[in-house]
Amino acid sequence: MASGATEASAGPLQGGSASPLGGGDAHALASRGARSYIGRFAPSPTGPLHPGSLVAALASWLDARAHHGRWLARIEDVDTPRCVPGADQTILAQLAACALVPDEPPVWQSARNGLYAQALHTLAASGLAYPCGCSRRDIEEAQATRGIQRQRHAALPYPGTCRSGLHGKTARAWRMRTDTSTPEVAAALARKGRSAINSDGAAPLLHWQDRALGPQAQDVEREVGDFVLQRADGLFAYQLAVVVDDADQGVTDVVRGADLLDNTPRQILLQQALGLPTPRYLHTPLVLAADGEKLSKQNGAQAFDAAHPAAALAAAAQVLGLPPAPATDTPAALLARWVPAWSMHTAVTGRLLQSGG
Repeated sequence: MASGATEASAGPLQGGSASPLGGGDAHALASRGARSYIGRFAPSPTGPLHPGSLVAALASWLDARAHHGRWLARIEDVDTPRCVPGADQTILAQLAACALVPDEPPVWQSARNGLYAQALHTLAASGLAYPCGCSRRDIEEAQATRGIQRQRHAALPYPGTCRSGLHGKTARAWRMRTDTSTPEVAAALARKGRSAINSDGAAPLLHWQDRALGPQAQDVEREVGDFVLQRADGLFAYQLAVVVDDADQGVTDVVRGADLLDNTPRQILLQQALGLPTPRYLHTPLVLAADGEKLSKQNGAQAFDAAHPAAALAAAAQVLGLPPAPATDTPAALLARWVPAWSMHTAVTGRLLQSGG
């Protein structure tokens, strides 16, 4: 909900029509999981692609081709204040220069707000989402009383202050409940076919298998807390948008950078809550800056040189542990060489990615 909304305000929680992501249409989306491989590359248009972004694009394209599948491009511009005008077209041109051409026309998240609103309606109607009136300072103060301080590069877990109501506050955002051991949340998840309580009554760890990194697990409530679905400025959060879009596009496999690994359990929780299929996940090595931090637009990463796409692709391939190729090869020829190598090495428990430089 937009900033200033109240607990009973208008928006995605009003209206009598069923959400397309609830009921019968959710089953239609879930049925897409049985289709053949569909992968995607989903950059944010906050600037041109840098070398780290190209690693993720190349890995996702190769994985789709190795599985004889389709590869899609999605422009994740849901966070409109951070988007740079024209960056979306620059990104698509950079991909084309590298012969990384999607099999369908790209989609833009900014044109899909209706789908996100309907998903939020479904979650709220199920008791799995609630309005929150807490500011960042409120969260910091609540956690400080528990002796919990914010860690570097990490947000404080939300302590669930508004789960039981706004208590006179004005709603600022909407959050997803992660306290899966409570009876009401357990019942809501059970209706979706999910077991929410372990034999000892504790909230379970959420387990998943990464194709490159192996078994993973996270206690979402303890490590993240109830996470935002719609922000105080009215914009839908990345976690909700990406889950809705992956299901709507029939994505079966998500191949992306390892910096997004800890987003995966939140997305799986949302998929379970909405009755949507969970894709297979594979997280690729990161390109690091000179200071050892992840190379990103925020720390001044420069765009890769699209005037020399073969060289840019070769550098990305090296990160993924792919074999070197002749410098005279075109981008298309390079990609053709690497598809069999990707197929061979990723079949062996992600050895390719774990050995990447």
